[in-house]
Amino acid sequence: MLSEPLAFSYAGWIAGTILIVSYGLVSCYTAKILARIILSDPRIRSYSDIGRKAFGPKATPIISMMFCLELFTVGVILVTLYGDSLHSLIPTYSSNTYKAWGLLLLIPTVFLPLSLLSYTSILGVVSTVFLTLVVFIDGFSKKDPPGSLWSPAETDMGVKGLNKLGISFGLFMAGFSGHAVLPSLARDMMDPSQFNTMINWAFLVATCIYTAIGYAGYLMFGNGVSDEVSIDLLKTAGYNPFLNNLCLWMLVLNPLSKFALSMLPLNATIEILLGIDTSFSSPEELVDKPDGLTITPTSSRFSWKRILGVIQRVFVTTLAVFVSISVPEFSSLMAFIVMAKVMIEGRTSLIDRTIIVTGILMAVWGTVSAFMSS
Repeated sequence: MLSEPLAFSYAGWIAGTILIVSYGLVSCYTAKILARIILSDPRIRSYSDIGRKAFGPKATPIISMMFCLELFTVGVILVTLYGDSLHSLIPTYSSNTYKAWGLLLLIPTVFLPLSLLSYTSILGVVSTVFLTLVVFIDGFSKKDPPGSLWSPAETDMGVKGLNKLGISFGLFMAGFSGHAVLPSLARDMMDPSQFNTMINWAFLVATCIYTAIGYAGYLMFGNGVSDEVSIDLLKTAGYNPFLNNLCLWMLVLNPLSKFALSMLPLNATIEILLGIDTSFSSPEELVDKPDGLTITPTSSRFSWKRILGVIQRVFVTTLAVFVSISVPEFSSLMAFIVMAKVMIEGRTSLIDRTIIVTGILMAVWGTVSAFMSS
């Protein structure tokens, strides 16, 4: 969400608007496909199960790997957001220094049970709404540029270049990468028949918020907008400092609270590969099942498996801190969902084929562009 203005600066008004609206529509469409597949068979609980039914047992490791890769990149994004936001608030040290110090906070959280971590999700909702309000309050409270909605900065209607356009794919898509939780959500709803209505509203609200943030941030700071619009809000004179500082502190705490929640299924999968006992068959199911994920003291004798579990969680957390995001990974997952529908239902449509081809092309294009710009 914070990078939506930057995405518009890369893609321009026309392409940017088309992309963000299209992503919202495609994400909503593929979410409905996913729910229909899951609800059609009570044995299906996860992406791994979908892959097993569509492509056979050999597909299970591949699908799990894709799922874990997506979760790992989300974790890296959260660490980056935390470091950049804290550096904006306290520029005494570099962003990388704050990320390294963040290990002291992040490592203990990956051992907390889901029953405690789930309560922190409300912070994300509050911070999203608050950030949206702050952007517009700041924009309308300032009459002169930069950072004013009354006197917009210089913007472009067209694309800056093919490389920039490719990078914008991942920036726009990042806000719609909530499909990882959909298998559990579809199964756990009190009335699954209301899934389509719920998902329509969810993506409508998300698309409107992301578009509003993107439009406002791009108008306020133009082509010179930072990677995260929150940085511009803090360093631009003329705004309410208390309001902006409060917003930034919420953005610092928000990724810290979400990191462990994102890492739960990833850590669980690695623990399974290392031979740590668990009663669940897929990483997605483990999102909602804290048992077996949290290392708790017991009266049993010393176990090397328990030690390996601690080591791998510390290692994954440390790795996430130092890895930068360069691959817009979720476009390929969109293509997988539609291909699974084709394999399971034995049919396809023009829309499905278009999403498959477009998703693959954009994934390759965005990946190459990200590597070229790094």
